[in-house]
Amino acid sequence: MLNGAGMRAYVCAEAVDMRKSIDGLSAMVEPVFAADPFSGHWFVFLSKSRAKVKILYWDRHGFALWYKRLERGRYPSAEAISKSGLSMGELNAYLEGIDLSNTHRLAAVHATRIS
Repeated sequence: MLNGAGMRAYVCAEAVDMRKSIDGLSAMVEPVFAADPFSGHWFVFLSKSRAKVKILYWDRHGFALWYKRLERGRYPSAEAISKSGLSMGELNAYLEGIDLSNTHRLAAVHATRIS
């Protein structure tokens, strides 16, 4: 389940029926995210109550589906973060219940050489 720095997580802004499994969710990736389900990126789907989350990703040999149900509380609204992908660190923070709509990330540094 380890992923590189280039991996992104994309969150669906609309609630999803949690009865959907790998086939149903993978069929939603292209129309919802305009992305390739085989890209290796992670696709995050929340239930209507935002107490359940499913994450779908391709891991070279097949699709993997990760599922979590909160016993108390709800995940923050996904509308603000659904417009752009999340880094794996931001996804971990979101899954911990941190509202990312009020946070600021450092700008990426694109280095071309070592001094």
